[in-house]
Amino acid sequence: MRREPERRAGEVPLEDRAVYIISVAAELAGVHPQTLRIYERKGLLRPRRTSGNTRRYSARDIERLRMIQSLTQEGVNLAGVKRIIQMQGEIERLERRIRELEAELARRPIAAPGRRGTDIVPLRSLRAFRAGLEPFPEGPR
Repeated sequence: MRREPERRAGEVPLEDRAVYIISVAAELAGVHPQTLRIYERKGLLRPRRTSGNTRRYSARDIERLRMIQSLTQEGVNLAGVKRIIQMQGEIERLERRIRELEAELARRPIAAPGRRGTDIVPLRSLRAFRAGLEPFPEGPR
């Protein structure tokens, strides 16, 4: 798990600072500048724009360009690349949600149905409860 560096409120992370003009970004990614324009038209990239409407690319954009190049060299078409990017975004969103839920669970113990506090509940009792059955009698088997 990657740890984010601490930064002041409102400060943009280094990898998100749009500092590269199109020719530099293209060179860093090993593609022609026209390729970047095509990727933007296809919705694979969204470079920031200056007040003069000049494209500016961030380190994160360069990283994405390299991934796009890698996928297309492996035979994935641009529609497939776009879908992969969407799925990666969804995975990242779900992973963040899992971390939030795990943190919430760690903060407050959950009492089992019909139990006091945080008693340990036998798995068979939980399965029976979920199935709508009475829990098995407790005791030695």
